[in-house]
Amino acid sequence: MKNISKILTIIFSIGILTSCDGDLDVNTDPNTPGNITPALALASAEASIISMTGGEFANLGGFYAQYYTQAPSAGQYDLLDEYNLSTSFGDRAWNELYSGGLNDLKYVQTEASKDGNTGQFLIATLLQSYTFQVLVDVFGDVPYTEALGGVSNINPRPTPGDEIYKDLLVKIDAALAAYNSKPVASGFGTQDVIYGGDMTHWVKFANTLKLKIYLRMAYTPLANPAAVQALLAQNNFITADAAFAKFGTELSQRNPFYEVNLSSSPGLGDINHIASNTLLQFYQLNNDPRRDAVYRPNTATIPAYLGLDQGNGENLTNTAISYARPNIVAQTPVYLLSVAESNFLKAEALIRYSGQVGAKAEYDLGVENSFRAYKLPVTGAAVLTGAGGAYEFAPGLPTEQAVRQVIVQKWAALANLNNIEAYIEATRTKFPEVVPFGTQDYSIGNRIPSRTSILTGTTIPSILFYPQNEVDRNTSIKQRTSITQKVWWDQKN
Repeated sequence: MKNISKILTIIFSIGILTSCDGDLDVNTDPNTPGNITPALALASAEASIISMTGGEFANLGGFYAQYYTQAPSAGQYDLLDEYNLSTSFGDRAWNELYSGGLNDLKYVQTEASKDGNTGQFLIATLLQSYTFQVLVDVFGDVPYTEALGGVSNINPRPTPGDEIYKDLLVKIDAALAAYNSKPVASGFGTQDVIYGGDMTHWVKFANTLKLKIYLRMAYTPLANPAAVQALLAQNNFITADAAFAKFGTELSQRNPFYEVNLSSSPGLGDINHIASNTLLQFYQLNNDPRRDAVYRPNTATIPAYLGLDQGNGENLTNTAISYARPNIVAQTPVYLLSVAESNFLKAEALIRYSGQVGAKAEYDLGVENSFRAYKLPVTGAAVLTGAGGAYEFAPGLPTEQAVRQVIVQKWAALANLNNIEAYIEATRTKFPEVVPFGTQDYSIGNRIPSRTSILTGTTIPSILFYPQNEVDRNTSIKQRTSITQKVWWDQKN
């Protein structure tokens, strides 16, 4: 809960919480939290998670998925665009998620176990699993088995990422079984900002999260076609976006990316992020109306959308106002899982493990639900995915070519919604491909190495350094040597 005062300001201001008798502080022992309730702890955990996935990680993913690039005449994120990250880059996110969200969720689990509330326990387990998966996906092996022990273990050892993944599935299944055996309503109500305590939605979230975990394993020896086929047969996936959509319009109530990057006083904010041609040209060359939802035009009277090739801002001297910029406002939701993403997960699973039967239907629905998320008429999606459309699904292609169609559309659907997931999926599947500058075809979805990259060839980062703060205080963690090392599931040739 590194910035818990700001997070609680958000929560209080929008009326989610009704009472709080004590401060929540990063130094408070989560096992003896004082005057808080499981509902309050859950709301705090959800806010903690989205403040990172929708803030710091959204910024990272936005650059590495090549939705944004650094504007000329500004330089806050030059090092990010150069792939020249410091070892301290992940300090804040690591501290917030471990000391904040995960500790709060552990408290909810403990209290739910005492009360026999299987609904509360399931929700906390799912959010905890989601958070640990994000941590593994960006940092690799992280403290898990020995984590959250407080002063009883101040040097928790990292658990191998594949072991964490396997255990997450075990824990989700156990929590689901306990709930199904003895269903108890969570009672969280509006203090659960994601689904309002509705257990039907959370059970669907559980199945969708499991599918996402299994597909992360697709290129590894842990790939489990039978488990995926069982989930597909059950067909009980999310039908409503899992999103934090209760932001306000006042200071410290707003979307975390907007709060940090776009909301400052004139001349201080909205000066760094401009459209990367990688995504902008994909939209424009395919006459995709999502361009107008993802980016703001650089000219208000006659809308014009100009971008730059990734990293090319250092070669120019104009400013961000000359380019299209992220269309994120104070109340833009932060998504954990969207319905469109669920459709694309199912489409990929059907391609890999069910002979592609039904994949086109899920693919088409994915594009359609992406348009819904951006509040665009779904007729535009039908034109693009229909016969002769730019995004018409081609059936019967070899597996990886068929998967490519799905992942490129997932990439196009995650911009401003879940940037970090887009980067992680691109790392897993290698789609959109990274090709040498000058050979790219933006219309089909290609990334390029940043024009200011310090890495060689077409290499881009695939992992983060461990946070230096953690390395300094945890003797069990040794700093990695490069951000080109791989997360455990990154095994595609």
